[in-house]
Formats: sequence, C-alpha cells, structure tokens
Amino acid sequence: MAAVMLQGTGSDVGKSVLVAGLCRLLANRGLNVRPFKPQNMSNNAAVAVGGEIGRAQALQALACRVSPHVDMNPVLIKPQSDTGAQVVVHGKVVGMLGAADYQHRKGELLEAVMQSWHRLKADADIVIVEGAGSPAEINLRAGDIANMGFARAVNVPVVLVGDIDRGGVIASIVGTKAVIDADDAAMIHGFLINKFRGDVRLFDNGYTEIERRTGWPGLGVIPWLAAARQLPAEDAVVLDAAVGGEGTVTIAVPMLSRIANFDDFDPLAHEPGVRLVMVPPGEPLPGDAALVILPGTKATIADLKFLRAQGWDIDIAAHVRRGGGLLGICGGYQMLGQSIEDPDGVEGAPEIVAGLGYLPVATRLTGDKRVVDVTGTSLRDGQAFAGYEIHVGETRALGPVQPLLRLADGAEDGVVSANGQIAGCYIHRLFDHPAQRGAWLARLGVQSDGVAQDTRVDQALDALAASLEQYVNIDRLLAIAGHKP
Repeated sequence: MAAVMLQGTGSDVGKSVLVAGLCRLLANRGLNVRPFKPQNMSNNAAVAVGGEIGRAQALQALACRVSPHVDMNPVLIKPQSDTGAQVVVHGKVVGMLGAADYQHRKGELLEAVMQSWHRLKADADIVIVEGAGSPAEINLRAGDIANMGFARAVNVPVVLVGDIDRGGVIASIVGTKAVIDADDAAMIHGFLINKFRGDVRLFDNGYTEIERRTGWPGLGVIPWLAAARQLPAEDAVVLDAAVGGEGTVTIAVPMLSRIANFDDFDPLAHEPGVRLVMVPPGEPLPGDAALVILPGTKATIADLKFLRAQGWDIDIAAHVRRGGGLLGICGGYQMLGQSIEDPDGVEGAPEIVAGLGYLPVATRLTGDKRVVDVTGTSLRDGQAFAGYEIHVGETRALGPVQPLLRLADGAEDGVVSANGQIAGCYIHRLFDHPAQRGAWLARLGVQSDGVAQDTRVDQALDALAASLEQYVNIDRLLAIAGHKP
C-alpha cells in the first residue's frame, strides 16, 4: 500500500481541493484510492457510514467513487464557541473540550486515528492524506496528530503545499523548513505551488530558489483552477461577503458566527437567475431579497443571540412585512419557532430563550444527535429531494401545523405557514435535487437551470483531475508515495 500526505504552509492553501483532485485523478487511472484526514476542524460536516465526518473528506470519498466512512476522518472538532468545541471520534460525539484542554489531550486521540488508518489502508492501493493547518505551527507540535505527529507515526512521506495567491510563498515554504524540527523536515519530499495567476515563467527563479534553499524538489505549479469554484468549501472563512451569481432575484443568507453546512446554498449560487448574498456580520440584510434563509449552526442559542445583536431580527421582520419569503434550515428552523430550551446545558449554561416566533413550534435541545441520510418529497408540490440530517434537539408543534416535507419512511419534517411565506425544516442539501430547487425558484419567479448538484460536482472533479494531470509531476508524486506501477 502506498501513501502520501499533503501538508500546507498555512490554512486555506487548497489542500482539501488538491487531495480531492488527486483522488479522482488516481481513481481514473484505475487505482483503489482512499482519502484520510487524521484530525479536522470544521462545522461543515457530512453523513458517512458510522456517523459524521468533515464535508471535505466526504467530497474526497466521492472523488474516489466510494462511500464516505468515518475512518476517513477519525477525529472531527466542531467549534461551538471561541474557546470550546465538540469532539467527534469515529463519527460519534464524545464530549466537549476547551481549546487548552484539547491541546493537552489530543495525543490521547492518536490511538483512534491509528485504528482508522490501519482499517482504511487495508482496502486501498494508495491513500492520500490531508494535514490540517501547518506543520510550521511549532507551538502545537507536542502531541500533534494532524501533521508531522501523524506522518512520523506511520512513516508517510509529505508534500508541502504553498499558496502563491496570498503572497510570500517563497518565505512560507523556506520558512517552514527553517522553523520545524530537522526530523520533521526530513519527512518532506517535495513541494507544490498552488493558485498561481499569470505567466508561470515569471516564477521560474523563485521556484529554483525554493529548491536550492530547502533541498526539496518542486512537483509543479498549479494555476488558479476554475473547477474548484464548483466544489463545496470547507471553511466559513471563504464566505466573507461572498456573492454568487448575477441574477435578478436576490436570496440572502446571514452569516451566523457558528454557521454550519453552508454548502446547502452552493446550488443556488450556480443558478443564473439568482444573486446569492452571504451577508457578513455588521451588514444589513438586503432590502431587495426575495428569500431570506437562516442557515444551520453549531450553536443555535448563541447564534440566535448573535443574529439579534446584528439587528438581523429587525431586518427579517421588515422583510416579512414586505411579503418576502423566509426559510430556516436545521438550527435556522429552530430559531423560527416560539422558544428553544436547553435544560441540560447541551450548548452551554442551561437556559430557555424566545425564538423569532414565526412558526408555531418549540425546540428542546438534547444530548442525542440525529445523523442520517434522508429522501422524500415536498408536500406542497410533490417534488423529490435527497439530503441528510445532523442535529441535536427535538422540535414539536404547538398546535395544528402544515408539514413541509414527507420522508421516505412516512415521517413528516418541517413546517410551512398557511400562506406559504415562511417555512423551516431539518434537511440539509434540500436544493441539490433539481426538481426540488426548481420548485422553490419557481415560487420566486425564476426558472432553474435543472442541473443536479451531484452532477455538477462530479464534472468539476473530473476537470480538476485533468488539470492536475497537466500541471503536477504525478509520476514523481507516486514514486514519493511508494507506488510501484
């Protein structure tokens, strides 16, 4: 079994996308490929065999044309506050830890990581491993399981990825070698330059200088890849003030402080008739929005308070008075109800808070998490959907209600107001199915492009693989990984 690990000079240098592209490239060559990320920190999660994993690893599994499995991301950290996070091991929540506590205890999780690693590699010709953050964060090196701590534990060679678009790529790669331990540096067998714009010949001297100063061979300069825009982002940092599409109908999504599963809105961003606006904190919701969507969140009560602190509750009230549509998904659905109870302190101190009061439901947060793929139809138009649920809490009706969706098992989910203006549900990826998305857009006076999101993503992965085939020395990469043709 062969393996190679992509580590970065920093966060958001494009590791997740490159791993996905390499997985599809090697799968297209006929290899049995698996992705692996020992530890991930993200609130953008996905349902997998055995529980939940980071969205990026689910995408990488799709790139390999295999089902996502919890062994692909054995440790998932889901930030719930500025100093604390939910810890998920092998797909299941094992508890909450403060940031300082986690740094002291992360080494204990190496056993779980190793269990997954040995199971996963048994079924693979090659494993493409993704690091987290950067090995240059030497203040976090003790007990590390995400970068060099893992690489050295299993003796997997490393390729370092630098992002030239943010500037300083020569210093970031050379500086990484300068600050890390010599034994860690010995694990690095090459580097990649990512997100290059312009004439690559202008970087020839810089490329050569990196090789001279580090002793590491360059494996290629990868241009800014348009196909990457078709893939779901993992980190909310990329959403700042994001606007997708130039259509005539505006759909607005307030960026909550713990926004989760925001790839729910990717299909809308690609619709030619839609202008999707991700509204950052401190900015008002656009007054011309036809639909406002409250997204999922890792901390419903905290983000409801955050929403009110931004004045978005006032914007929403004005939007509803103007006749605009309002939809809540998962945590956003819970916010639309009359109250949210947290008697056991699932999200923090036990408390009961008033919801926004738009739907006749109330939510009680519980320690049990529902993680499941679902299919079904919309009750008001009969259109199909396929998605998933990841949430804590039970939402109950406070009187007669009109459900929004019927699941394949006969259960009902969500509520829609009598006039159809306001709705909420627990289903993520509701807009992926073209028929379901088309029905929502038709009510806004927009015709959908009719493209299934899964098809769009699959085509993007093939395009990404083709680009990497062109710009990366794949034969040398495979040799570093120990793959023998």
